[in-house]
Amino acid sequence: MKKISIALIALLFLAFCAGETVQDTENPQELSKLESLGKKLFFDANLSSPPGQACATCHAPSAGWTGPDSEINAEGAVYEGALKGRFGNRKPPTAAYAGASPILAYVQDEDNDEEVFVGGMFWNGRASGWDLQDPVAEQAQGPFLNPLEQNMADSLAVVTVVQKSEYAGLFEEVWGEGSLDAEKDLKAVYDRIGRSIAAYERSFEVNPYSSKFDAFWKNANEAGKDTALIDEENWEQYKGMGLSEDETEGLMLFATKGLCAECHVLTPGPHGEPPLFTDFTYDNLGTPRNPDNPFYTMDSEWNPDGAAWKDLGLGEFLEGTEKYKDHAAANMGKQKVPTLRNVDLRPEEDFVKAFMHNGVFKSLKEVVHFYNARDVEEFPPPEVAENINVDELGDLGLTEREEDLIVLFMTTLSDGYIK
Repeated sequence: MKKISIALIALLFLAFCAGETVQDTENPQELSKLESLGKKLFFDANLSSPPGQACATCHAPSAGWTGPDSEINAEGAVYEGALKGRFGNRKPPTAAYAGASPILAYVQDEDNDEEVFVGGMFWNGRASGWDLQDPVAEQAQGPFLNPLEQNMADSLAVVTVVQKSEYAGLFEEVWGEGSLDAEKDLKAVYDRIGRSIAAYERSFEVNPYSSKFDAFWKNANEAGKDTALIDEENWEQYKGMGLSEDETEGLMLFATKGLCAECHVLTPGPHGEPPLFTDFTYDNLGTPRNPDNPFYTMDSEWNPDGAAWKDLGLGEFLEGTEKYKDHAAANMGKQKVPTLRNVDLRPEEDFVKAFMHNGVFKSLKEVVHFYNARDVEEFPPPEVAENINVDELGDLGLTEREEDLIVLFMTTLSDGYIK
């Protein structure tokens, strides 16, 4: 059962997009001044204490805007912060194709008769968008002040670095004279930093829609075929449109027997762009914990539960809110459904990528097999045993060949195919 209709996602997205900054370029393949400013902030390694860690340190283009260190990915998958010996608790999600995520809300989807949380940023939704009306901008602000990540003392420390940077003039050109005046309004300046990074993360450079699938999607559209409607009966009609026969069959399985498209939806994005492969909702998949996660061994100052710590995801965040704390128990263990775009993008063939919120799986084959056989084979126990999704995974009955075809299809989602 599909948890939320794409029409409702689009409505939620467009509601918060109405107030977005107008871009200052007419060329869609040229960064606007606002996006260029955001790029400089994204790659500035001086925005950490001590200097040396930028947003791009954990969200690198070469690895699909996520963790770029194969050795780290192969083990704990959590990246060390700016201060040596400090680690966060989750693997970095991709920074790409996230711009359509709406403000976190509890919604009734009349098409499917369900109530679900949709939107927000971070694995647990804590960048809700409730403050800035933009979850991506709020997410961009978070790591700077996180003592386990970029470790800046406060927002003033961040602003001070920007004031002294080579792009300070560009900042005022974009936002206006006096826009870096922290004495006048520190929060406003810090918010502009977040919004600038968000603009870059929404740019064509981070979201180029240049995968093999995108070429196929364009060809299918021009032929009058909706890829979201592919099924066992009609899939051969999609052959010869840009994917190999095996890749096309993998797409069909992704949409049907594999149930992948129930959450990693195949419907177009909110502006008619190709699918984003996420419905921006939350799930507990019964994922085992990653025993190599360095957060388990962090000092009690950061992890008072030690080895007994559990990642309670969205539920833990909701528990700390007034508005939604009554929904916390029903959402313990749920993590945000990520986009699958660039899920297999890697700088070289033997590069290891980590999957799931904690990086416990090290290949797409492992992930698909877990989805297929979680309830019929022996796997380590789930990190959080409550609220596990039993409708869309666990006993899918996929053959090994069918698993491999789904994996093959997901390799077509890597950008860089269309030049």
